[in-house]
Amino acid sequence: MGRAWESPEGNLYCSTLVRLRPDDPPPHLLALVAANAVHALVAPLCAGQAQIKWPNDVLVDGAKIAGILLERAGDAVVVGVGVNVTGHPTGLDRPVTSLAAQGAGDAEAGILVQRLAELFGHWLSVWRAQGLDPVRTHWLLNAHPKGAAMRVIQPDGEVVEGAFDTLDQQGMLILRLANGDARAIHAGDTLLI
Repeated sequence: MGRAWESPEGNLYCSTLVRLRPDDPPPHLLALVAANAVHALVAPLCAGQAQIKWPNDVLVDGAKIAGILLERAGDAVVVGVGVNVTGHPTGLDRPVTSLAAQGAGDAEAGILVQRLAELFGHWLSVWRAQGLDPVRTHWLLNAHPKGAAMRVIQPDGEVVEGAFDTLDQQGMLILRLANGDARAIHAGDTLLI
């Protein structure tokens, strides 16, 4: 989307590989697994309120502090996570923050990655043993509130605006449009407005 990526020293950048099993839930739902883990990592360290934003960000008081990317290769999914620990970019078209800016100036990426691995392992086990329901329930408890205004730019360029309603059983974002209709969104770049 034409955005520049910065990776200053001190922030957390990590990836893990999930080998898919025949009885696993759909692989794209690993985004929700990772979001639950990242939220659990940063929320206790922040002065502000941490929330998950569909599909792959964690925000603190509306400012992005972490992002998640998934890439599938055959029977494996690479889950990449970036957390702004010691700093964050400036001059962007959306607010961003870091753990240091949130009062956690003593946070260290090397220690955080160990805790993140534990949290991700926990949620991966839940996803495999119990399916989407407990992952989705936890995600919804820690996401932007129902009714939050959102704008989604879909992969084909279509812009859809509405109010956050829920996630469906496939992990799709359900927006309530101005005319009252529900619209399922499978992928897109989302903004809280």
